Amino acid sequence: MAKRRLKNRKVRYAAIGAALATGGVVVTLLPSANAAEDKTPDQIMTMCQRSAVLNGKQQSVEDFGGGFADGFMADNCDFVETKFETFDAPTEKSSIDFPNCEPNATEPAKVSITWSATAAQGQGKYTVTQQGGGGGLFGFLSGSWVKHKGTLDMTVKSATAGATEQREVPVGKVLHMEFTPKMQRMTGEWRVRIDARSATTTTNATPEKNFVAPDVVEGPVILPGAAGAPGVADGTSEAVLEDC
Repeated sequence: MAKRRLKNRKVRYAAIGAALATGGVVVTLLPSANAAEDKTPDQIMTMCQRSAVLNGKQQSVEDFGGGFADGFMADNCDFVETKFETFDAPTEKSSIDFPNCEPNATEPAKVSITWSATAAQGQGKYTVTQQGGGGGLFGFLSGSWVKHKGTLDMTVKSATAGATEQREVPVGKVLHMEFTPKMQRMTGEWRVRIDARSATTTTNATPEKNFVAPDVVEGPVILPGAAGAPGVADGTSEAVLEDC
């Protein structure tokens, strides 16, 4: 039995050697290639930032800070909006207190109240979509925002609302102003594509590859500014009275 096993093994080795010598194919089972294609959302966003075409705009490597030796990581990346909604942000105090609490006060106090509130632009879920610095993706989202009325340019970090109002403070009361900004939320996906490649004399053919990273971006609703001035944050202001 021992001699038979040794003989069978020699025959197998000889067959592999003959296949290599005559140009035959020896099939070897390798781990699935799909495991190597798994990408984290941050990796997908980096591919998006370094794609040849971003939201319909042809890029150069200089657009994302690349150098002469750098290339593109993907052929195309688009942001596809899937949902848009508006909502009220938390109410904030927007002025100082104006009291009418003097012991001998008998008349309402007339005051001029100047109030101001700032609504900050939101940020995406991923580092490269955040504002600031060249190469961020927020600017490319502006095209999606402008489909909706009264929206803030995504390259702007914040918008302000404010006014000066004449108010009366009743005796025994303290008055202050509060502001509730109107906000908007855009939900969508960054879709990255690497095109299929035909085989060449030095490379194998590769299929098309697609990657998706979901994103949610928020920002204030904006009212047009007067005479070309920057837009102001939309929302509701309210005078609040409290006891002294």
